[in-house]
Order: sequence, then C-alpha cells, then structure tokens
Amino acid sequence: MKSTESRAARVLIADDQSDVREALRLLLKGEGFETETAGSPATLWAALESGQFDVILMDLNYTRDTTSGQEGLDLLQRIQSMDSTLPVVVMTAWSSVELVVEAMRRGARDFIPKPWDNSRLITILRNQVDLRRALKRGQMLEAENRLLREEAPAMIAESPVMRPVLELIARVGPADANVLITGENGSGKGLVAQALHAASPRSSRPLVTVNAGGLSEGVFESELFGHVKGAFTDAKTDRVGRFELADGGTLFLDEIANVPLGQQTKLLRVMETGLFERVGSSKTLHVDVRLITATNADLSAEVAGGRFRQDLLFRLNTVEIHLPPLRDRREDIPLLAAHFLNQHARHYRKSIDHFEPAAMQLLIEHAWPGNVRELNHVIERAVLMSQLKRIQPGDLGLRAATPAGALRLEDMSLDEVESYLVKKTLARFDGSARKAAEALGLSRSAFYRRLEKYGL
Repeated sequence: MKSTESRAARVLIADDQSDVREALRLLLKGEGFETETAGSPATLWAALESGQFDVILMDLNYTRDTTSGQEGLDLLQRIQSMDSTLPVVVMTAWSSVELVVEAMRRGARDFIPKPWDNSRLITILRNQVDLRRALKRGQMLEAENRLLREEAPAMIAESPVMRPVLELIARVGPADANVLITGENGSGKGLVAQALHAASPRSSRPLVTVNAGGLSEGVFESELFGHVKGAFTDAKTDRVGRFELADGGTLFLDEIANVPLGQQTKLLRVMETGLFERVGSSKTLHVDVRLITATNADLSAEVAGGRFRQDLLFRLNTVEIHLPPLRDRREDIPLLAAHFLNQHARHYRKSIDHFEPAAMQLLIEHAWPGNVRELNHVIERAVLMSQLKRIQPGDLGLRAATPAGALRLEDMSLDEVESYLVKKTLARFDGSARKAAEALGLSRSAFYRRLEKYGL
C-alpha cells in the first residue's frame, strides 16, 4: 500500500463550465495530480462523500446566472464545517476585494483569478497539499510558516503591464537559462526568482538567496565559495559556501551590481565551468547551479563606468525580466492589499476583513516608492493599529496626496522625515540604491539598514 506522502495528490475540480473543468483536468493530470470533477453543488457533495481529496479547486461563481459569488461562499462555509483541514482554493473571474476577503474569512486558503496563470495555480495547489499532509503529521506550524514564505503574494497580477512578466516566467522557468531580473527596490524581484525556481526541474532542490548589497568585499568570497579552517584570522572551522549549498538547485544573487569588481572574475568562472575553490584551499570543487540575479541598477551604465564586467553581464542576462513599479500596475493594488490583509490578520489573530473605501482610495493613490514591499509593510502596520473590523484611513499611516511644497516638516516626526527623504531620493534616482546612498552621504550598509527599517 502506498504511503500518504508517495501517492499522487487528489484534486476535486468544482466548476459549472465543462470547458473549464476539462482544461483544468488536463493541466493537473500533466503535473501528476489525480483529479475528479464536479459540475454542480450536488455532484460536489457526492464526490466528497465517496472519496478523499487533498485539495478542492472551486469556482466561487458556481452558477453562471450570478456574479455575487454567494453560492460559492455558502459551499465554502459548508465544506469548512465538514472538514476544516481540507484546503479550498477558490477561483473567480470577478475578483473584487470584498469577494476575495470574504472567501478568505470563510476559510479559503488562497485564490486564483480567471483567466489563471498555470505556474501560479500549480504552485498554490502543491503548497496546500504539502500543508494538509503536514497537518496530518502534526507539523502545522512548520508547514504554515513555509507556506507564508512562498512568494505567491506579489505574483498576484491582473494588470496588463504584468502579463509579459508572467508569460516570461512560464516560458523560461522550466529552462536552465540564467535570468536577470530588473526593477526598483521592493517590486518583487525575489518573488519572481521563487516562481522561476518553482517552475523548474530543480524545484525539489534548494533555492539559496544571497543579497550582495549586504556583503562587504572582505566577506563576499567566503560567503559564496566557502573557506577552510585557518584561511584567515576568524576562520575557526571549515565553511560551506552558498554555491555548494545550492548544488543541484538555484542560487539567487540579489543586488548583483554590488558584487565587488575583484570578485566578478571568480563569479564568471563558476558560471562558465561550475568550478571554484574555497578560500584557503587548492582543491577545485564542481557544482551544478542555475544562477538567477536581480538588480535595480542600470548595468549597462555600470559597465560604461568601469564598475561591472561586460562579459559577466552577457552571461547573466540570457533572459531579462523587467518588473514594473507598483505605481504602473495600480489595478493590482486592491488584490495585493486584500491578500496582505488576510495574511497579517491571521498572523496577529485579529478579526479584520475589509478596507473602508477611503482607505482603499488612499492605497490606490499613494506613490509607492517602496513598491510591493512597502505596501505589505503598510498593511501589516494597519492591522496592528486597527481597533475595528475594517481598516480606516488613519490606520495606514499614509498622507493624502498633496501639492508640491505643501508638506509641513514641523508636523512630522524624525523617523517620518528620514523615511520621506529616503523615499524621495530613491525616486529621484529611479530606485538606484547606490546613487541614493551617495546623494544622502550614507554608506551602502547604512542605507540598506534604513530601507529595512522603513519597509522599503
């Protein structure tokens, strides 16, 4: 008899449209899932009574003569009352904030907008299957924390400018090509890296992340390639580097423009040959690693300025994926905000399920120099500050848009002034952390500490 862990995951597909059911069935079958379909609430209940499932994929708008989603919400609530550990992922073509939040409140684990993105749908289903199986093993906390770390949130994207991004992820994810992800700080470059890794044959192997912006030249080589005992004063033991940790998987090197010039030759070598030596060792090691990199800098300008090797740039950007800033994809703000609201409300165990219209309008109109990361930070703060079941404008800590020069510094705290200057300087240099740090007279590490402090 097969164990629970080794058998194929079973998915119940519930949708009243036969073409949708068939498309989902074929997609999931190709990904190794076992499926059963239900075209009506009656067949859904019959399937639940006759078989066991790991996850349900259900359309909220179960009948075509309504767009309210009420029947789907009622079904969802009944399923949860029957088995609260059975994950339900909802789908809807009418992904209003209210409907999504209400579905989450009634127990939905995640949602997929129609038309769906194949890779995101598969990732979400696999995550929920893993979580359910972990629940059965009594490891709920570990699995839930891992699930929250998955970068589904920022991949919530329905705006037209994000379609090419999603298409590129689906196209190059399964390949082994090096990918360079560009875009402003906080726009979700790390999430794209996660999506690319999840879509690749390496997904069962590690995804190792290194932020080059936070490493000094003195520790960079040891961090990436490791060292042997006695290689330098503080080398008390052997250390395995990030390339070894990522062997067979993916290494995501963020802020690639900050790699010291003297180390770029070694990085180029390991990319081309897979060969390197630990610091202090003459033994050559070999790894099989896919490299994904990201930057908010103009690497062509860095090459022209003599700060970045042109041959390394050619190796890095076999495929380039550019992420637009959040201000250019405002259609996604309500969905992202709803997702973050549900996530943080659950984490802090607060019964908050909605935004006041004025609060949502404030979110939509905000400039978001810190992009999706800043939005997540703002929603988390709002959840902590809120004393009601709805997020009020004052909970957000945002100021309404004001004419140039209308901001009164005397009304701001020291932290607010500093945060304002950091955001404005970042915007002035199109998100370049290096240029903004230089303009403010800060070291790179000091500037990154402020980015972290203010959720940027």
